[in-house]
Parts: sequence; C-alpha cells; structure tokens
Amino acid sequence: MGMIQHYLLPPLLAVGLVIAGCGGSEQQPAPAEQPQAAPPTQAQPSSQPLVTGLPDFTALVEKEGPAVVNISTVTHRDASDQQQQMEQLPEFFRRFFDEFGGGMPEQEDVRSLGSGFIISSDGYVLTNNHVVADADEIVVRLQDRRELDAELVGADEQSDLALLKVEASDLPVVNIGSSENLKVGEWVLAIGAPFGFDSSVTAGIVSAKGRSLPSDNYVPFIQTDVAINPGNSGGPLFNLNGEVVGINSQIISRSGGYMGLSFAIPMDMAMDVVEQLKDTGKVSRGWLGVLVQEVDRDLAESFGLERPMGALVAQVVDGSPAAAAGLQPGDVIIEFDGHQIERSGDLPKVVGTIKPDSEVDLTVMRDGGKKDLSVTVGELPEDPRQAAAGGGESAQGGVLGLQVRDASAAELARAKAESGVVVAKVEEGPARAAGVRSGDILVSLNNQPVKDIDTLQDIVENLPEQGTVPALVNRGGNARFIALKLGQ
Repeated sequence: MGMIQHYLLPPLLAVGLVIAGCGGSEQQPAPAEQPQAAPPTQAQPSSQPLVTGLPDFTALVEKEGPAVVNISTVTHRDASDQQQQMEQLPEFFRRFFDEFGGGMPEQEDVRSLGSGFIISSDGYVLTNNHVVADADEIVVRLQDRRELDAELVGADEQSDLALLKVEASDLPVVNIGSSENLKVGEWVLAIGAPFGFDSSVTAGIVSAKGRSLPSDNYVPFIQTDVAINPGNSGGPLFNLNGEVVGINSQIISRSGGYMGLSFAIPMDMAMDVVEQLKDTGKVSRGWLGVLVQEVDRDLAESFGLERPMGALVAQVVDGSPAAAAGLQPGDVIIEFDGHQIERSGDLPKVVGTIKPDSEVDLTVMRDGGKKDLSVTVGELPEDPRQAAAGGGESAQGGVLGLQVRDASAAELARAKAESGVVVAKVEEGPARAAGVRSGDILVSLNNQPVKDIDTLQDIVENLPEQGTVPALVNRGGNARFIALKLGQ
C-alpha cells in the first residue's frame, strides 16, 4: 500500500504570517503625544518552570536497544483450508475452477512480522499473542543479525501475551520496571520494527492509565501518543530510567496506521502472566460470575448514589461465586478487595488479578444503602460460553460487538416474543454499524432462532468470517430484520 506524505504548516505560524501581512507598507501618521504612564510593575515568577527541556534518549537506546528483537512467523496453509474456501464459493465459480482451472490456485504460506524483547539471558522472549498466534514457525532476529528458532512456551489470549524460548546464552536483556509508578505526562519511548524497519525508535508521553478497550476486559492499558504502527506489536515501552514499563499492543486508527492513540500492556500484569506461563503454560484468573453494566446519571439517582459510579449487576450466573455470596441483580458494586470501582470496566480487571479460591470483601449499594459482603473468588472458566453468561463480568458478543443477557419472561411478554436475548451493551462492531441498540431483543441470527446465550454462542461460532448475515431484532414490541456485515 502506498504511503502519502502530508506537509502541514504549524497553525500558529500560519496565523503569524497572516497577522504580519495585515499591516501593509504605507507609513501611518504619528499619533499625538500622550502623557506617559508609569511602567507597570512586572509580576515575579513564584517558582521554577515545570518543564526545563526535552530529554536525550541516545544513551537509553544504545544500552537497551540490543535486547529488542524482530519476530517473524510462518503459518502453513493445508489442503483442508483450501477445500473449505472452495465449498464457500458459488456453484458457478466452483464449476469453473474444477473444469478450467484444475481447482483453486494453491495458496502461499502466511507470513507476519512483529517485535519482542529478551527478558532473561537464558533466552526467554516476551511478545504479543497476536504476533505468534497459529504460527508453525517462529524466528527471532537479534540486532546483531543472528536468527534463532523459537519455541512457544505459552500464550494468553485474554492479555494478548506470549512467552517464547530460544536456545542461546549470555543474551542482552532489558531492565524490567514497574508500571504502577508510571505517571500521566511522563516521557516514554518505544523500540520496534514498524513495517519491518528494525530497531526503529519513537517517543512520546503517557496520555492516560487504566484504559479499557472493547475487546479486552482484563487489561488496564497504558495510553500514549508514541508513534506505533504495524510491526511494533510486542515491542517494549521504556521510561526515562531505561526500564520496560509496558508492551506495545494496539492502536486505534481509521487508516490502519498511527493516529496518536497507542496502547501498551502494563509490565506489572505482564510479569505475573510470564510467571504463570513458565510454571504451568497457562494463566488462571479470578471469576465472580456476574454481568454488569455502566451506571449513568439517571441510574445513579435511582440507586441513591451521589454520582455515577460502580458496576451495576444485571445478571448473576447460577452456581457462580457471586450467587454463593448473595449478590443480586440491581446491586451496584462500588468497592472490591479494597479497590474503588468507578466504572463497570474496572471490575473485571480487579477480579481477574485475584488468585482463585481467595476470599475477599466487597461493598455494594442495595436499597439505597451500603452493604458489605464476602466472596470466595472462583477461577475463570475456559469454556467461553460459561464466561459469556457472566463469568467475564462483561458478556462479550465476540465478532458482533454485543454484550447480552438472557431475557426474562416479562421482557419476552412485553416484546411479544417467544425467545431471545437482551442486548445489554453495544460496542464497536457489525451490530453497532447496523443500528442495534441496548434493550433490543435479538430473536434470530443468520435465520436461526436465538433461544438463550448458549445458542447465540453456538451460532456466532459458526458464522462466516466475512459476508452479510440477517438478524431479527425486536424493539419495543416491533420486529424487524437488519443486515450485519462481518469482517469489515
């Protein structure tokens, strides 16, 4: 894809030029003399400037750069993938390929590039899960141009982290820092391989901490304005002390390239994942078993809150730790294990970090007053259908961009529907683009009836990756079909 350079004149300079051109060149008559006023008293600065200069990153890059690596992967295409694509073609094209083309053209192996960094001298390398997912071959290339085959020790899809191992010794390693001490406004630096350009360095500041993204319930992302592009994924984010405080993971963009919004996984969370992957090859997370939604101004007033805060429980999963603790729909969780819950997205991050079987205290607003409860946290189920029913605190609709819950008998009666699930929240995705709203009842998807969350999950898992599928939505007792465009 071609790249277009945009040359922009700084706004202040442009204004300055316009102002400078307004005076003209004619000599103006001298104004009449006026009595001179006493010169105003200048206020003396009360303190030293808060910002004294820009940092010099050269020493940091020279010291830490050798431990940053390029990661290339190869995924082999097999005959079953080609046959599956053949079956999805219209009959006319299948007949054309069979009769005149000798079948579909053979597909080449899928290759991808990313970044990573060495965390131990005996060869452990940390990167993003999406860099190495489904790869058959993984090669780590060092700054000195050595190429080493890597083995996948373990990966965690929830946090988008993967741990690799290469057979080597005396490797350069990064200094691991703490993301907890990172402050908004602090300078940070990224090293990676955007578009395959090895050892590229970009810098910026921390824009925010604890950011929630629609596709990631368990990661409190560090938001920065560091230039991150495809190929930077998995690379380190350094502070000025030369310590890794984050792992560059995602960007938000309308063009596919950098637009000023970059997100990194906090290093404190990453190292906890690393230790679990080393020990067991998988990651265990705490599980509460509730479906929650955001509290807006009207809901806050109705629940007796001074302001919008907390996580409103919309559904409690049967047999879950939440059910055993006595949590009820309508409770507003405002504190969990000593952590204030300001937004609904804060809850899964806190619950996920707690070790299973740990007993913790929580505070809820119920019937206009505070109530203290105790819960024994469970382990997040590996079955996505059980987690989607509330185990992940935010029931994701996967590729649709929906959070749903089972509809009550009263809701179905009001909508005059026999079955369906209620849309609790609409996030970025095909459903939002098609106009689905919170409170809608999803009656059918791809011409298959949606009886409950389990059937919806089964239907979603069998949807095509690309194309348009019909959905029947009931809104206020009126049913209508909408078209969901997948893979866009």
